[in-house]
Amino acid sequence: MGDAGSVAPVRRHRAWQIARLAAIGTGATVAATAATGGVLLGQARQARRTIPMAEAPPPRCDGVYGAKLPGPPVTMVVLGDSSAAGYGVHRRRETPGSLLATGLSRRLHRPVRLHRFAVVGALSAGLKPQVESALEVEPDVAVVLVGGNDVTNRTPPSLAVRYLVDAVRTLRAAGCEVVVGTCPDLGTIRPIQPPLRWLARRWSRQLAAAQTVAVVEAGGRTVSLGDLLGPRFAAEPGRMFAWDRFHPSAEGYAMAAAALLPTVLSALGAAPERRPSLAGLEGVRSLPEAAHAAARLPGTEVSGAQLRGRDRGPGGRWAQLRRRAFFGVGAVPPTGTAADSATLEGTA
Repeated sequence: MGDAGSVAPVRRHRAWQIARLAAIGTGATVAATAATGGVLLGQARQARRTIPMAEAPPPRCDGVYGAKLPGPPVTMVVLGDSSAAGYGVHRRRETPGSLLATGLSRRLHRPVRLHRFAVVGALSAGLKPQVESALEVEPDVAVVLVGGNDVTNRTPPSLAVRYLVDAVRTLRAAGCEVVVGTCPDLGTIRPIQPPLRWLARRWSRQLAAAQTVAVVEAGGRTVSLGDLLGPRFAAEPGRMFAWDRFHPSAEGYAMAAAALLPTVLSALGAAPERRPSLAGLEGVRSLPEAAHAAARLPGTEVSGAQLRGRDRGPGGRWAQLRRRAFFGVGAVPPTGTAADSATLEGTA
């Protein structure tokens, strides 16, 4: 998700504009428009008070995981915002990058060299310098988590997606596989109250669907995060939220990493397990249809596909919708305990 202060920039003119459009769409009066705008502005102010500002950077997680395993290391880079950086946890083994590198190393039985270039507070517009840094290490696979800050800052979806597509195309042109965890559902964040929560959910899903279409067209794969953590957050907020009540806790990040890992393995040519088929939901369909289905079904992978030897049909690009088994991604054991130890190469 976005950085801890990122929910604040629901700016006054934006709130009034959104409220006005919503009121017109429902035939409301000018008075109702003003009232709705006031509610949204009040809720934005309340969210700013409730969600603390970022205080310290997340722990660094760069290094070689599974250093004692045979073979050359797989190089993985993690790009995006604070959800990619692991803001909200205090140990490197709890960060998404460390969790993914550990799980990848264990299942490939090879070392994994991890570089994290994600920046707390980043929007999709901030991906370009991250990609430029990533290309210097010649990555085999990139995991990108971005979009939450674009929603809270009301970046036009078309603009946010354009920056993301540029990043995916640049990485793919360099021979790097790309897996994008699409925009999470900000409607699950408890400090954000209705009706602002309902708008946040709608904006999140719209951006997630647009990201999916664009990323698959550009040669990448997506995993919908949506409200993957929502039900558990609602039931166990003390366990699944970090201290700021906005970012995931260590358990929350582990759940997200477990959803991403099978697709990362598949992108690298491994054969991850499949979840039991969900009748009527999996299979090949047009990319727009797959994107909207994935936005409603968290944990769903979307990738390019062929049907009867063709990439495209009447509805556009063909896409494969899959539900894969979530893999456990345990924390890295202490240094010196066999193959899963990490050799740190960066500093915080």
